[in-house]
Order: sequence, then structure tokens, then C-alpha cells
Amino acid sequence: MTLENKLSGKNIIFFSVQTFNLEKEIKNKLEQLGAKVYYYDERPSNSNFTKGIIRLKRSVYQTKINNYYKSILNDTKDLTLDFLFVNRGEVVPAFFLSQFRELHPKCEFIFYTWDSFTNHVHPTTILSYFDRKLTFDPEDATKYKIDFRPLFYLDAFKNLQTDKIENDILFLGTAHSDRYRISTQIFNWADTQKKTMFCYYYMHGRLVYLYKRLFDVTFKEFDYKKLSFKSLRLVDIIKLYKKSNIILDINHPHQKGLTMRTFEAIGARKKLITTNKEIAKFPFYSKENVQIIERENVKLEEDFFKSNYINIDNDLYKKLSLEGWLYNIFVDSEEDFWNKCK
Repeated sequence: MTLENKLSGKNIIFFSVQTFNLEKEIKNKLEQLGAKVYYYDERPSNSNFTKGIIRLKRSVYQTKINNYYKSILNDTKDLTLDFLFVNRGEVVPAFFLSQFRELHPKCEFIFYTWDSFTNHVHPTTILSYFDRKLTFDPEDATKYKIDFRPLFYLDAFKNLQTDKIENDILFLGTAHSDRYRISTQIFNWADTQKKTMFCYYYMHGRLVYLYKRLFDVTFKEFDYKKLSFKSLRLVDIIKLYKKSNIILDINHPHQKGLTMRTFEAIGARKKLITTNKEIAKFPFYSKENVQIIERENVKLEEDFFKSNYINIDNDLYKKLSLEGWLYNIFVDSEEDFWNKCK
């Protein structure tokens, strides 16, 4: 069955936190494929205060969360819904899923997460409610006996036309763990090699920053002046990719799933420098396109900057797209193919 046949004329209620407008891109693609989508932010609010309090002390905000989901139950009780699709599951409460099932017994429940359960444990408490469960993290897939499916690139990155190169290296990412230390080492190396590097460190909010500054030793290294509390728009990211040569990816040290930066680089046909050794297990990996570096012993190869990008197989390129991802979410997880990469 094709993805379009699966989704055409279907009604989907879709939950996802707002993440660099990825939720809008997913919604738009589902609608292009013929579905009617009712989107809800997982959080009652997308304010920095709300994001901060949920991360730091969710119990304080639980009443607000519960009331928000009760209102969604009321809003959707008379709808005919074919799929409930939860992406990440950071705050979706169990009572909501239980009552939603009673109201919509024929609805198929689908769960996906692009975060590791070590970072957000709440999703593990609601997995049993879902008919289909997938994660981008290979270790979580094995531990919790759910399907493994890595991330995707958006259509906007497909065969991206490069402008005049201004940045030899581009780093975009949320400020956490050892990212600042590693990227600073690479920035200093680039400077000695007469190469240019652009870094953008995103922080969820000043409340989160203050908490991290007090209780996370890695944040004592971050230069506050270099942090941004405003997330980049997709159009801004695309502009940066167009004028950059190589993408730098620094995964969370406790997270083995490949990041969105990895797949954006594939979509844009850009070379990648990454700290994630797991990438070597994937069929799109090659030493010509990807340089793996050690977190504690950062060394870059100058020759890597001189060679050209080598295109990957076209069928694999399509599989790594947003549409390929949605096919695995809604139609067939292609478990045998992806398990080879674990």
C-alpha cells in the first residue's frame, strides 16, 4: 500500500511540541497526502516559562496540563478520527489516552519519538496505550521492544543549490552538554587553518539557562553572550546551509540516535563532521562524506575539506526523506531494513 492510499481521506489528530517548525512541516506533508490533520501542541503553552517549568518541575504544572488535555477531549469528542499520532510524548497524560480510546475505539494510536528516553522518561509510562511505537534511538528500540526508525530531511533541503560559500563549517544546535567545548575547539582549529565557522547555540529559555548554570557543570563553560533564546526559522536554516560547506553535528553524549542535522546534511548533499560513531552502521555512511571525531580528542583532517561530496543511492536518498519517514510511521516500519543499522 502506498502512503497516499493509506492517508487519503483520513482524519489525524497530531500532537507534537513546537520544534523549529518541524511540526508544521509534518502537518503540511500529511495534508498534501490527502489527510485532514488536527494539530495540537503537546504543551499547554509554548512560552519559555512553560517549557522551562515542564523540564525542571513538571509536577508544579500538572494541573494546567490536565485541564489542557480535558479541553482537547471535549473539542474532539464528536469527530471521527482514524489516527492519533503523538510525536515525542513529553507531557501527554495517560488519562487522556485512556479516555480518548473510549471515545474513539476505532482510532489507531501511533507513537514516535526523536528524543532518548534517558532525556525524557515520561513517554515510557504511556507506551502501552499505542498500537504502533517507533523511536530514533537504537538502544531504546531494543530495550523497550519497539521499532527503530531514524529521522528524516525536509523537502526544503532536497538537492539544495549552494550559494557562494561563506562558512567552511556550520554548527546549529541547542545548547547542552559538551557542545560548546567541542565546537569551540573546532572553531579555534578552523581559525588557525584560515577557515570560517558559524555557530548558533539555542537555549529554551532564561529560566532553563539559570537552572543549568547552577546545577550542570557543563554550562559553566558556555558564553552567555553567544546563546540565543530565539529558535531559527526553517528559511534561516536553509540560507545558512546554502552558504556553508560542511555541517558539524555534536550529538548528546547519552544519545545514540542520529540527529536532525545528520539528515539535513544528507538532504542538502553536504559533508558532515560528527561525534556520533553510530553513523558508521548506516548504509549512507562513507568516509568521503562523513568524518567521525572523538569527543575527548578532537582532530580534523584537512583533506576532508578538499574533496567533493559523493551522492548516495537515489532509492536510499528518497527513503531518508520526510515522506519516507511517514511511510514507516503509518504503513510499514520496514523493520528488517532498519534493524541492520542498530
